[in-house]
Order: sequence, then C-alpha cells, then structure tokens
Amino acid sequence: MSLYLIAGADAPAEPVSARAHLPSARRPRYPSDMDDAQWALTAPLIPSGGTGRRGGRPPKHSRRDIVDGIRYVTHNSCVWRALPADFPPWQVVYAYHARWASDGTLTQLHDTLREQVRTAEGRDPQPSAALVDAQSVRAAETVARTSRGFDAGKKVNGRKRHIATDTTGLLLVVLVTAASVQDRDGGRWLLWALSCCFPRVSLVWADSGYAGHLVDWATGRLSLAVTIVRKLTGQVGFQVHHRRWVVERALSWITRCRRTVRDYERLPAHHAAFVHWSMIIVMTRRLARPVPRH
Repeated sequence: MSLYLIAGADAPAEPVSARAHLPSARRPRYPSDMDDAQWALTAPLIPSGGTGRRGGRPPKHSRRDIVDGIRYVTHNSCVWRALPADFPPWQVVYAYHARWASDGTLTQLHDTLREQVRTAEGRDPQPSAALVDAQSVRAAETVARTSRGFDAGKKVNGRKRHIATDTTGLLLVVLVTAASVQDRDGGRWLLWALSCCFPRVSLVWADSGYAGHLVDWATGRLSLAVTIVRKLTGQVGFQVHHRRWVVERALSWITRCRRTVRDYERLPAHHAAFVHWSMIIVMTRRLARPVPRH
C-alpha cells in the first residue's frame, strides 16, 4: 500500500512577513490570479526569502507571481513546462511548490485560512466534529504502478484520496493511497491523524463504507464516536443525505480545479499538495468576497 498523509504541520522556522515581498510587475489576466484582497490574505503566510539571518541571495521573483503560477497549474492543469511566459520560469515556480509542500509552509497557509474562514462565520477556529469520505480518481501514465491500484467498486485504476472536513466542508486532513485501499482501512490512518491534529473533535459522520470494526476501533483507541449515515430505506437514485452532503460537496470543490480531476503526480505527496491548493483557492475567494450591505 502506498499512501501519503497531510494533516497539521509545524510552522516554518523563519518568521514570514508581507512587507519584504517584491511587488508584482505582471497584470492579472487569468481566472486563477489573486486580486489585491486575496494577496493581502496570503502574503503574511508566505516566506519572503532574501537576505536574513541565514544569508542567501536577494529574491529575484515576486512571491505573488509564484503563488499565482502555482494556482494557475492547479486551476488549469497544464504541465509545468507549459506555464505561460508572464509567470516566473516554470523551474522556479515548481521548486517553490515542492519546497512549500515539504517544509510546512503550505499546511500553515491552508490551516490559517481555514481558521480565518471559521472565525468569520462565527465559529470556533478549531472544530469539534468532522465528516469523512473517500474518492477514487483515475491516474495518468506518470503515476507508477507501485503507487496506484484498482477500485473494483468504482472501476477506477488510480489513486484514492480520503478526506476529513469540518461541518462546513473545509478540509482538515487528506490521505492519498492506492485506489485499491478500502475506505475503512484508509479510515484508520485518517481518523488517527484527525485525532492527533484536532483533539477537540469527538464526533465523526461517515457513510456505510466505514461501518464495521472501524467504528469500535475509533471508539476504543481514539475516543471518537463514528456515526454511520446510511441510505434511506427503499432509496432509488441520488438523494441528499443528512451530514454526508457536506463532505461530498467538499470533494466537488476540490475537483473544480482541473489538476485534481485526475492524478498526474509521480508522488502522492504532490497530489495531496494540489488538494490543499484547490481548497486555498476556495477559501481566499470566500474571505475576499465583499460583505453585502444591508
């Protein structure tokens, strides 16, 4: 079984600051580009680089352009070498994408935005309940045989992303495995990470794919009450189910970005990173949305 998990992560060692960022010289022209309000939310959470206690060369490219480049690839799903010429060189954008995913910057950015969204909605920054679900996605030829599998139920050859969200659909944890991994087996890793990173969570809703020994295991080992939301008696066709629709809507938010409709990544870690970027796009747009006047 091949898997990769992103939950909480330690903050970067160096403090981040918005005032040291180089200004952008490019004109926003793509739907994925940030406006000034979205950049104002993002800038304090992105390392500015440049000279400092650890030395190094001064920054050459605007961090805003680099973030917009990553968002462009996430939203439009081009290969890195096809990044439009008005962005920094694709090698630079890719290098920052990989660095921020591995050093905790991406997780810090995502988690801080999630807390801001929850606070703006009058909720506690830390959730007390969650929902879990899984989704199999077809894998491109770039995905190695050792990290893919066949989901016999969905007839999908690829990978599976297991997610946990809060009760508003905001991402808490993402786990990427081979598609052959059963929901209840991936659910153990998912619930374990959820319990470690979000200790206030005590109640979890799930569909019938998580029924069975996983419910008893979660109660006994993690003190999590897993409630199974089953289909309605005599149900034919699609119907909206209590609580389950929230996590299913979150999966649809993720697949609005074309990079996550299929799995093109050689490493499961990179697919998990794009899942986070897709949710970052959702959250920055929501936070930057003008407040309606009454």
